[in-house]
Amino acid sequence: MDVLRPVVRPYPWGSRHAIAELVGRPAPAPGPEAELWMGAHPSAPSGVARDARRTTLDAVIAADPDRELGPGCVARFGPRLPFLLKVLAAEQALSIQVHPSRAQAQAGFRAENARGLAPDDPARNYTDDWPKPELLYALTPFEVLAGLRPPADAAAFLRALAVDALAPLAARLEAAPPPGHPSPAAAASGQVIAGVLGTILSWPPAGRSALVAEVVAACARLAAAGGPYSGAAAAAVRIAADHPGDLGLVASLLLRHAVLEPGQAMFMRAGGLHAYLKGTGIELLANSDNVVRAGLTGKHLDVAELLALLDPAVDVPVLSPRGLADGIAWFDTPAPEFRLYLVDLVGNTVPLPGEGPRIVLCTEGSVLLRSESGQTAGIGRGGSCFFSAADGLVSGTGTGHLFLASPGFP
Repeated sequence: MDVLRPVVRPYPWGSRHAIAELVGRPAPAPGPEAELWMGAHPSAPSGVARDARRTTLDAVIAADPDRELGPGCVARFGPRLPFLLKVLAAEQALSIQVHPSRAQAQAGFRAENARGLAPDDPARNYTDDWPKPELLYALTPFEVLAGLRPPADAAAFLRALAVDALAPLAARLEAAPPPGHPSPAAAASGQVIAGVLGTILSWPPAGRSALVAEVVAACARLAAAGGPYSGAAAAAVRIAADHPGDLGLVASLLLRHAVLEPGQAMFMRAGGLHAYLKGTGIELLANSDNVVRAGLTGKHLDVAELLALLDPAVDVPVLSPRGLADGIAWFDTPAPEFRLYLVDLVGNTVPLPGEGPRIVLCTEGSVLLRSESGQTAGIGRGGSCFFSAADGLVSGTGTGHLFLASPGFP
């Protein structure tokens, strides 16, 4: 049982308040704090103390994978913690992106290694050979673009903007067969909207500035007028302020716009196009940092690779937690790498769910954690702790709200 020293990622889109306030530091922070990483990813492993010396969680796991992860976890995923837990705090829009499947990540990682790209080369799409499915849980209202619109809906949005340059794209979308599942029509419908996305992202450079400016002005008018697309149009105006002149703004019109309310979550499969816009949340994902981007960022863009990974049929439903026991709930996703539990303690002692390697984060109150072997650790708001497989059953005592991450397979 190890109290963690998480790592703050200072990406420019981050908040100067949310993470600092959670962990009890003065706010505003000196600079943006975008993500708080709790895990063993090699690029930012959490710190731990073992045998009176400071080390990192990835080093602890590498020294004895069977003890830390358990033989079953090692057999399934190798000597690597399969998940990464984060606090994500977005004040500006993140990039438009997709994540690969396991097979795509393995192939992409091999190909970039064969090309001789260094591990830290900014032109890399694949920093490792793992997939990156992810679950986002809203701590505050969290605005997202997630999944592609049906072609008819995307066409109606483009028509409502009344931007002449977008009219041919709207016509292509209107001609798409209605989606059905499963059927050839569904595949054809997806190909049409993927093709329109590709057209936008490869817009001739000479006309990009004018197109973006005209779309921003049209979105401002539509947001003020109200109607079914006013929320998405207002989001586009805010995106334009975060990323002036970025062609990704136009591409964002093809994505579904939603606001997760606190307590809601969404699961993002491989191939799902998305961009997180604003809010604070808990993110649980496979232990990977593979991201392929196509806009709204100053980082490496690879439109061709994004279109190759894109699955237009990915649906992104809003999820609510399922009750498991008194004070305990969980989110049901198909990801074998992770499972997220919510635990509410009200002054009592509760056996915590999950087995194998686990990470717990306290977002409210304070708790005392105790393992079967009698080890204890106390954490308060913003504190986190790693349980190894050898810790066995862990209980929590106190008053607080916990997020617990564990492997997702039985």
